Amino acid sequence: MSHALTALSAALPLASGWAVHGLRMHRRFKNARRDPLSDLWTRDAFEERATRLLARHPHVAVVLVDLDGFKAVNDTHGHAAGDAVIRATGASFADALTGHRRSVAGRIGGDEFAAAVALPDPAALPRLLGGLHGEITAPLHHDGHDLTVGASIGAALSSDVPEGPARELSALLRRADERMYRTKQEGGGWSVAPAPGSAPALRTVNGRREGRPGTTIGTGAAA
Repeated sequence: MSHALTALSAALPLASGWAVHGLRMHRRFKNARRDPLSDLWTRDAFEERATRLLARHPHVAVVLVDLDGFKAVNDTHGHAAGDAVIRATGASFADALTGHRRSVAGRIGGDEFAAAVALPDPAALPRLLGGLHGEITAPLHHDGHDLTVGASIGAALSSDVPEGPARELSALLRRADERMYRTKQEGGGWSVAPAPGSAPALRTVNGRREGRPGTTIGTGAAA
């Protein structure tokens, strides 16, 4: 019996050490999937979580946000100011999605962000988008300056399209992207993609809206 107790007492510190190591590795892995500036999920992590939301809930809003005037902030006030805007945008998503437990947001490009939000009632979408736009465009005080950026927001609702490929994340992101681009052309704000067939869609190249950086017409277009 004494030998068993001795062996157990010797094993406990080792087991405890492995538990602490495992916890640290989990935190490092999780942090690696977080954007360090915005504290939102990176693109791959966002897409994984958004895909699960779409599979589990009937009404999911897929939202795409592009900052307007971000380059001017960087050029005028420096990269530290640009970083402050990205951090504030991440905080804006956190604030706007408060109360939406079944939601995920990510930074998917330099000044491009996305979110997927499960809604009990689709009628709540305009309020969500209006609140998000207001949060992002609120003035930010940084290093003695008031920084402001605009935002163009496009959204697509999963229950507006038929079941099947149209409800896959890539298709809904494309619809949200088209709507965001139209909104940007009109001076910014937010807009929801109409149900299919009620308005002509913008032409796309290899799954991306024509005209976006990285897309060209013809063979060999970048995805």
